Amino acid sequence: MQIFVAVAEAGGFAAAARRLATSPPSVTRAVALLEERLGTRLFVRTTRSVRLTDSGERLLVDGRRILADLEEAEEAAVGSHAAPRGELSITASVLFGRMHVTPILGAFLETYPLVRARTLYVDRVVNLMDEGLDVAIRIGELPDSSLSAVRVGLVRRVMFAAPAYFETFGRPRRPEDLAAHRLIQPLAIQAASEWPFLDQGEPLSMRLTAPLRMNTNDAIIDLAVSGWGLSRLLFYQVAPYLADGRLETVLEEFEIPPLPVHVVHQEGRLVSAKVRAFVDFIVERLRREPALA
Repeated sequence: MQIFVAVAEAGGFAAAARRLATSPPSVTRAVALLEERLGTRLFVRTTRSVRLTDSGERLLVDGRRILADLEEAEEAAVGSHAAPRGELSITASVLFGRMHVTPILGAFLETYPLVRARTLYVDRVVNLMDEGLDVAIRIGELPDSSLSAVRVGLVRRVMFAAPAYFETFGRPRRPEDLAAHRLIQPLAIQAASEWPFLDQGEPLSMRLTAPLRMNTNDAIIDLAVSGWGLSRLLFYQVAPYLADGRLETVLEEFEIPPLPVHVVHQEGRLVSAKVRAFVDFIVERLRREPALA
């Protein structure tokens, strides 16, 4: 099962053999024996790629769970205070991962040298079980699920532009004024044409047409800093630029409620030592982060 999962995750037999420090023929033989035992093909092999069949996709989900359960059982056998060890998998949005998770993860690995880590930074919500992940940092309201979640802070959604933009186009005083401004619409968090606000506690929705829509927040920030236009993102994403004056916020009194930030992990009979240690480690540090206050 470990070899099968390694081939699926590495995307090839040779890559899996390198990961497992074994020979490609032994990896190929193990997968062939597993397919023979199950009576079904798990991979479609071509000269250029190896991809999972439908049966392989289903087995990968169960295989990851089985291996995680085995790891939990081994850790339980040696006691709940075992030193964190093994591979830790974390997911977060791209910009949050780069700005906040990566420095904390580096410090964690220095503290626990027996742990290895891999990250999946993507601007979408991923299924922890399907992707074989241990911990997620999620921004927004959480649906009901079997996951355990620890809240670490809140983030505002702020309207911002560069001082040079405001000098040229003026400052909007009310959401209705945005119709006369050059807007940059972020597709990652707000693809709809309705821009929500609150006016003295009452919902106010503005239908606005932005001349530019962008799918990466880094590009939005770069363009806003240049003075091109006005946009709306999460506070932590622009906090460094607000602190040094390259960007300024507007319409603060019309902001909608902030979004919660949670550290999420799968429940289990015994949460592994590496997950327990990392969750405690990152929760304590994120709660001290001013951008999430």
